Amino acid sequence: MKNREEIAEALAKSGYIADGELATAISLMQRLRRPLLLEGEAGVGKTEVAKALAAVHATELIRLQCYEGLDQSSALYEWNYQRQLLAIQAHRGDADSIEDQIFSEKYLLERPLLAAIRRDEPPVLLIDEIDRADDEFEAFLLELLSDFQVSIPELGTIKAISIPHVVLTSNSTRELSDALRRRCLYHYVDYPDVEREARIIMARIDGASASLSLQIARMVESIRKEELRKVPGVAETLDWAAALVGLDVRDLHDAREIVHETLMCLVKTQEDKVRVTREVAERILGKVA
Repeated sequence: MKNREEIAEALAKSGYIADGELATAISLMQRLRRPLLLEGEAGVGKTEVAKALAAVHATELIRLQCYEGLDQSSALYEWNYQRQLLAIQAHRGDADSIEDQIFSEKYLLERPLLAAIRRDEPPVLLIDEIDRADDEFEAFLLELLSDFQVSIPELGTIKAISIPHVVLTSNSTRELSDALRRRCLYHYVDYPDVEREARIIMARIDGASASLSLQIARMVESIRKEELRKVPGVAETLDWAAALVGLDVRDLHDAREIVHETLMCLVKTQEDKVRVTREVAERILGKVA
């Protein structure tokens, strides 16, 4: 895949409907062999980009889920302490000769970052929700993202066997460092427009007709404009579409009661449930062609 049209078509076949800017970002990511940082609200499909890329390339998806307190041992490698202790016990009185052995690759446990650069075929490395990790972990990533190598004190520098396709996602819960941003290409993933969201529904939900998908997308777009604490993302749209199709809904106007009863697929807090009343839903539905 070289140009954005080919990339968009390949992603669509795997179920991901990308806009032109995202397809261009992925094209440049592959040409320049640079990590791609996807930023945007939760639920807009950032993680799905990595999954779709892995499907397109028919390669492994290696995922590192970030969280507060994530450290090097969880992300890069650990030593197999149990095996090391057994080896030490088996060589009692000969500690000097066993030291080099127990700090060899035989006793190394790969974690996602190390695994991603040691594959013969380049995998897709997803570093998910990097904004949840600490500044210290973000700084630790810089060597990997710059040179695709990592340093292990006992073994030295380990260079990548193949260069992974790296996708980082951020929900903007904190500001990322300039150093991290400089090492990445950047794309902001926004909520899809009505037409693209309708295409997403048709691609992902069996039995969703073009007319119903367009109605659902239009109604979700209007609900997102309400003052909600948790704006429904694409995942919620797909849940709602699946529920409606499963209940044999062909047209929202002919199934108003079902529409009201299934809004729980979109509205995820009590505060938002109070705001999206039956009257509000009726008003929005009245605008949906």
